[in-house]
Amino acid sequence: MSARVVVIGVGNPLRGDDGVGPAAVEALRGRVPDGTVLAVSDGEPARMLDLWRGADTVVVVEALRARPSRPGQLHTLTVADAAARTAGAASTHALGLGECLALAEALDQLPSSLVVHAMEVADVELGARLSEAVRSALPGLADRVAASVRQAYERNHER
Repeated sequence: MSARVVVIGVGNPLRGDDGVGPAAVEALRGRVPDGTVLAVSDGEPARMLDLWRGADTVVVVEALRARPSRPGQLHTLTVADAAARTAGAASTHALGLGECLALAEALDQLPSSLVVHAMEVADVELGARLSEAVRSALPGLADRVAASVRQAYERNHER
């Protein structure tokens, strides 16, 4: 198993708070160890699987629509939690992370370690900017993702 760590920020920066995943990836530049793959995706399952192919650890950063909504609220999800919480309508994308995880499992392409850091969002309208609540919570999200990356490298070093 490789020690490759991939961080994928899922979302569309042109759709307001849906851009939180890409914004978090940008905030990580210079904060994670060299060799960490930082990528942005629109969430299309086949492209997601290509991005994490061969990775030991994958950290996904995603916008989450919840009811009631608490914009800026952070969640850390396991694969099972993410599949349940992001299936169907919870995603801001046509095909959500739940479908991507189901496809990866069916194709036996789940990485050995996958964690999802999600932030509840409000405004995902085309042309909107990140809301104040999401912008304010972005440093905390980046801190959580950076900690997950450090933990992945520590686990890989212990092997």
